[in-house]
Amino acid sequence: MGSGIPENSWGAFAAALERGCGIECDLRLTADNRIIVFHDSDAMRICASPMRIGKSTWDELSRLRVGERPIPTLEDLLSLVGGRVPLLLEVKVEDDLWRWGPALRRALLSNSDRIGVMSFDPRISSILKTVLPHVRRGLVVRANLAGWRRTIALWLAKPQFLAVDRAALDRPWVATLRRRMPVYSWTIRAAEERRQAQVHADALIWEADGRP
Repeated sequence: MGSGIPENSWGAFAAALERGCGIECDLRLTADNRIIVFHDSDAMRICASPMRIGKSTWDELSRLRVGERPIPTLEDLLSLVGGRVPLLLEVKVEDDLWRWGPALRRALLSNSDRIGVMSFDPRISSILKTVLPHVRRGLVVRANLAGWRRTIALWLAKPQFLAVDRAALDRPWVATLRRRMPVYSWTIRAAEERRQAQVHADALIWEADGRP
């Protein structure tokens, strides 16, 4: 988000809503199947706690603070946004793949307007196609992903959009896939990066000085 506002925080969401900007955020699953808005697999960097997200219950994690407020749940975020801006939700998978389907279905079955769900793990898109076929699903692609791995990931995911590392945007395979589906790009942090990325992508995931 920039401006000293913690990522995936209540403050970041409020700032985005004030500007009318869409929100891209990260999702983790707790040990008791609550979806929280959090990037890392543990709470050390953000909350100065060694607690591991996937090994801790929501009751335990709810005592931590991001800035001055608790870690948001996906339920909190959906309630706050209320469909006012688009949401792009990135699912972070560890050893909990098969718990994600029921958890996402509970959260999004009646709250899916203006929402896209994406992951580096192509199996999430495949699961979504089964449990939430009306929710737009995407695949996140690193620049250094080997071509054969990318081919397999696309076959497994059958995504409706891609989120591509900006370092890969000028590669021929991106242009080829863009003719089939929208291409988003991450993470745009400077005006020059934005000028370059706008040529090759349909939408940009930005923070700090990457703001349009």
